[in-house]
Amino acid sequence: MTVLDDRTTAATWPAAYPQGYAVVDVETTGLARDDRIVSAAVYRLDAQGNVEDHWYTLVNPERDPGPVWIHGLTTDVLEGAPLFPEIAAEFAARLDGRVLVAHNAMFDWQMIAREYARAESAAPVRQRLCTIALAKELSLPLPNHKLESLAAHFGVVQQRAHNALDDARVLAEAFRPSLHAAAERNVRLPLLECRPLTEWAASPAQQPRIGHQAGYGSSYRAGSWRPSRKRPPCPYPNPGRYETDKPLKQGMRVAFSGDTSVDRELLEDRTVDAGLHVAGSVSRLTSLLVTNDPDSATSKTVKAKSFGTPVVDEAAYTQLLRDVAPADG
Repeated sequence: MTVLDDRTTAATWPAAYPQGYAVVDVETTGLARDDRIVSAAVYRLDAQGNVEDHWYTLVNPERDPGPVWIHGLTTDVLEGAPLFPEIAAEFAARLDGRVLVAHNAMFDWQMIAREYARAESAAPVRQRLCTIALAKELSLPLPNHKLESLAAHFGVVQQRAHNALDDARVLAEAFRPSLHAAAERNVRLPLLECRPLTEWAASPAQQPRIGHQAGYGSSYRAGSWRPSRKRPPCPYPNPGRYETDKPLKQGMRVAFSGDTSVDRELLEDRTVDAGLHVAGSVSRLTSLLVTNDPDSATSKTVKAKSFGTPVVDEAAYTQLLRDVAPADG
């Protein structure tokens, strides 16, 4: 019998666990929907978390490289790098049939999904696993949920922080003992569905092209994964909760959680255009939560269940948007 570590054996490995993983890290020009990938790395792992191979590439973002002081990739370094469509097939081959694993996986997946949308393609990823979520499932005694803290807990030495290849290596080395700890305790892995973008709207704002001064025009904002977008206040009063088999009514507060096939900001724009209010969180005043994964343990889905907030999926919501009732009065 093959021994996987001191306590977990091939015979006792949970049958429901995935058969392979792609540990991914991407470095980007910033944190917003119009930012671009400047480097990407993938470590392919087998079902028990053993490294099979790894891959790394620079990517020319066709614009300013953003926070050079973080990722260290200057205009000169990136100018001769391949464009994303030129590496898309190889990247896809590394992801195909595997669970995407990343630290703050929502961010990495959204950046990857947007790049494939721009390239008029889709990444062959159906599920992702966030190592932050896994650390919480395992109740690891971490001071915070930074990658460096996870690495230190498992004795993994980080050599070049914010270098995609080294970050992916560190995460792969920390993921394996996390995976084995989960298998030993038969913990349900926090897998979430990945929905490739089927509809994408490029921003009308002009982004500076690569070759301009490094850092100029970057959407990077320290301390936030997604810069806030100011929208005009909804002019209609909140009429209350959505009721099944009735239309939405102008003024209703709609929250979104998880991946959507239509780009999130495009979906939010349509919501605002229909006279609805986009809510950033779920409260007792929320009229409706839109999510394709109602069983996920996100803060919004948990709160929706506790408050009894109505929940619909993206397809149903898209239908409801076609016939929104006018506000009272």
